[in-house]
Amino acid sequence: MTLFNTVISALNGGAAAGIAVACAVVGALLGGVIFLIVYRSNASKKIGNANEEAKRIIEEAKLEAKTIRQDGLLEAEEQRKKMRADFEHETKERKQEWQRTEAKLAQRESALEKRQEQQDKKDASLDRKSEELDKAQKQVDETKEKLKAIEEELGGAQQKMQQELERIAAMTKEEAEAELKSALLEDVKKDAAQDAKRIIAETKENATKEAQNIISQAIQRCAADHATENTVSVVSLPNDEMKGRIIGRMGRNIRALESATGVDLIIDDTPDVITLSSFDPVRREVARITLEKLITDGRIHPARIEEMVDKVRREVEASIKEAGEEAAFEVGVHGLHPEVIKILGRLKYRTSYGQNVLKHSIEVASLASIMAAELGIDPKIAKRAGLLHDIGKAVDHELEGTHIQLGVDIAKKYHESNEVIHAIAAHHGDIEPQTIDAVLVQAADAISSARPGARRESLENYVKRIEKLEDIAKSFDGVDQTFAVQAGREIRVMVKPEQVNDEATVFLAKDIAEKLENEMEYPGQIKVNVIREVRSVQYAK
Repeated sequence: MTLFNTVISALNGGAAAGIAVACAVVGALLGGVIFLIVYRSNASKKIGNANEEAKRIIEEAKLEAKTIRQDGLLEAEEQRKKMRADFEHETKERKQEWQRTEAKLAQRESALEKRQEQQDKKDASLDRKSEELDKAQKQVDETKEKLKAIEEELGGAQQKMQQELERIAAMTKEEAEAELKSALLEDVKKDAAQDAKRIIAETKENATKEAQNIISQAIQRCAADHATENTVSVVSLPNDEMKGRIIGRMGRNIRALESATGVDLIIDDTPDVITLSSFDPVRREVARITLEKLITDGRIHPARIEEMVDKVRREVEASIKEAGEEAAFEVGVHGLHPEVIKILGRLKYRTSYGQNVLKHSIEVASLASIMAAELGIDPKIAKRAGLLHDIGKAVDHELEGTHIQLGVDIAKKYHESNEVIHAIAAHHGDIEPQTIDAVLVQAADAISSARPGARRESLENYVKRIEKLEDIAKSFDGVDQTFAVQAGREIRVMVKPEQVNDEATVFLAKDIAEKLENEMEYPGQIKVNVIREVRSVQYAK
């Protein structure tokens, strides 16, 4: 009615204005109605969706609650089963422990009963033994009384016998004792010599076999080569004119070369060669290489000589270090001080009786190591001591003292072990070897030195050694003739048969060997062969 009234009023008020107002009012009302309808429709849809979502959530919650309940029941059931199993296992273990305890108690009771029975038996046995001892003591007392009576009878009989013997033999008791002692002493000496001869032969045979076995295996497994050298070096020249160039104007070149190297150059009438002489092998090697390079280069004057000597000296020092490292690597000795390696490398240019000392040291290290392994001991100490045993020879041209003392000083300076130092000090017998390693180094040194061809000796020294060997053997009583054979490695001693019997030859050979050891120095060993020969000669006429 209101709307209608408004329209009527508008119509009454004015046609145009009223229509406009009426249209606006109607539009607004229609829009509101449409909006209300749309809003209610959307609200109904949202409410429906919310109800459906709520139902879905409730269903899911019910399912989840059911699942949780089932899981809880399962877990509770598993926990119950586990607790029951643990309880049953613990009960079973305790039951077994009780059973074991009962068994132990039963065993102890049984053992106690057995011990008691054994103790009863022992008591009974002791009672029987006590009775037997009493009986035995009585028998001993009776036997002592009988023996005392027998001794008294024997004493009287012995006195009567002695008087009768003195009367028959017309000798006093003291004279008879002296004669009897003399005869017994002679027999005892004879038996002792025979026994000593047999024991020494057996001991030597067994020891020699074992030592030969070990040494032969060591030598077979060690294949070290050796080079023999002199104290001089020879440099070949392309022609004799080169001698004049080396000498130089007024001899300035040769003086510069000798001054720079410390080596004497010998230029004589020998064609196409120059001889270098020096007791220091390193200097001689530096001079030899320098001279060869100068000859090849062709430029020979004092400045060039000094330059070349410095260059070659550095090269030789590098080769010395390399030689020391190669030697240590070859025998498997590690951890040497760098200065020890340099000193060891100097042995490459050092010789002893013509034998290269570095090669000799490598061979000694290998032999000592192999023999140590054959004896079942650690070869490291023997190998290290064998390699360093002659290291003092590298500096014996520069410092005072024996090569043994110099080697000991070097080993102490660079903190070598006491075993190595002792082996170095004892390898020539200056002190008594106290360790197996020292003995092995001593033996390996003797083997390497005594090997045929390893060393050479001048004729004069050889003749002196042979004469001294024969003179020592002749100094003993009863010796008729002596013959040194096998280059002094064996001495044959002919004795006078009327002065030396067969048994005394054993002691004579031993005494000669001991005197040779104390008074002579020689490589290897010397065999002492004492020979007693008896000849009976008759002539048929």
